[in-house]
Amino acid sequence: MSSSINIIIVTISILVSVAFYTLLERKILSYIQIRKGPNKTSITGTLQPISDALKLFNKSLISIKMSNMTLSYMGPLMALLLSMLMLTILPFKYY
Repeated sequence: MSSSINIIIVTISILVSVAFYTLLERKILSYIQIRKGPNKTSITGTLQPISDALKLFNKSLISIKMSNMTLSYMGPLMALLLSMLMLTILPFKYY
């Protein structure tokens, strides 16, 4: 039980850290280009990674007449799920 909780905590930590590293990268690039940076979703742009993730999932939701709607809607979610399941084969004994 504690092993699965440990894996969930590590997975959430990885997702949050990636989100804030992308925010940091965007802020550094904005300072290099002498502009303010991402500030559309909040005052300092802290919600920008969440907005980018939502945009990424909504971008692929193009409906075609003869397409399987379930697969087209669940495709990005299945890709995320498979990449998160790959983390379960990593040894977490030493962390």
